[in-house]
Amino acid sequence: MTTTTTAPADPTVGGRHGWRIVAALAITSTIGYGTLYYAYSVLLGPMAASLDASTTAVTGALTASVLAGALMAIPVGRWLDRHGGRALMTAGSITATALLIAWSQIQALWQLYAVMIGIGITGAMVLYESAFAVIVSWFTPDRRPTALLAVTVVAGFASTIFMPLTGLLVAHVGWRGALLTLAAVHGTVTVPLHALTIRKPPRVRAPSAAARPDHTSRRAAARAATRDPRFWILAAALIAHGAATSTIGVHLVGYLISRGHPATFAATAAGLLGVLSVTGRLVLTGARRRIPVTTIVATVFAIQAAAVLAMPLTAGSRVGAVVTVTGFGLGFGIASLATPALLADRYGTTAYATIAGRLATPVTTAKATAPVVAAVVLQHGGYRLLLAGVVSACFVAATGMFSMSRSSTDDGPGHVARRAASTVADR
Repeated sequence: MTTTTTAPADPTVGGRHGWRIVAALAITSTIGYGTLYYAYSVLLGPMAASLDASTTAVTGALTASVLAGALMAIPVGRWLDRHGGRALMTAGSITATALLIAWSQIQALWQLYAVMIGIGITGAMVLYESAFAVIVSWFTPDRRPTALLAVTVVAGFASTIFMPLTGLLVAHVGWRGALLTLAAVHGTVTVPLHALTIRKPPRVRAPSAAARPDHTSRRAAARAATRDPRFWILAAALIAHGAATSTIGVHLVGYLISRGHPATFAATAAGLLGVLSVTGRLVLTGARRRIPVTTIVATVFAIQAAAVLAMPLTAGSRVGAVVTVTGFGLGFGIASLATPALLADRYGTTAYATIAGRLATPVTTAKATAPVVAAVVLQHGGYRLLLAGVVSACFVAATGMFSMSRSSTDDGPGHVARRAASTVADR
């Protein structure tokens, strides 16, 4: 008996349409992150003044948005595994565009929270996690890193493009007009690209001993992953790293100003993080041909720990500040590229989106809450205690990755999923 399995049209490169999907997702991810996330920091001040609210209260709406996205990661992953990304991402783009318009019309703080929670939910439908799931389903392991890199490199410039653009729009048409313009850009570009480009890979007939429905195999693969101790080691490492990067991302400017640097220099130095995140991804993709991904990532996490550890000694000078920010920035975006590779290599692609969603929920929650916890730490213990916490988190992340690297004695890519499938077939 045979069962239908999903495979790329071209087993070598994912087919021509696979690369069209990569190009589309690179564009939509850039616009999505730029309009739904990075624009917020530029709009924060004008919104707070217009709504007569504190910046803390307005910032809380973004935290609520990120947490809503974290909660949606698991159901979104299940949908992607069962139905693919076309309908979900198209609906998400349409809804996100409508929410951007609604955002421009808010008159009260509670309305901002309601809109941002909706944006967090739609973000889970259209941003990296969904895009990665689509790419993983199209490409074989030899081409998958290149496809993922293409999306993350382009989208890595979302802040570079949209933060200045949003600032320019605010200066000329106000924050409400800026949001209407961003909504027009988002809807005009992302909706047709998701609707017309995203599709499931062509299906081929492949022999299989299992006569169970596909959803049974997916459940077995997802269950096997969460029972695997190394999944939780990876989760702990990424939670610690996510907390460290989000804390530095939010509090770096304030720290550099506290060391006596002008606000303009502090903001410029912090802006290096976005560019360096692209550099780190390029390093990962180039080095992984000779070195295991876990070893590369663990080394970068350790470099980040060393950079933050050196900050109290070196960040008082401009050169020292740039050097330490550079050391930390190399790992700023590396986890987003390494995670799909690690999950697909170990657990296969049968239930990739479901497994990725289960991992994304605690990691995203850590990213959302860590800056708030850091603010409390900062209030009671100052920057030295805050930096000590970041150093500890980076060392925990590096140790977790190193342990995965040392114990990587598997039977090939997707071996955990194959064992689960074999168990299902034997029942």
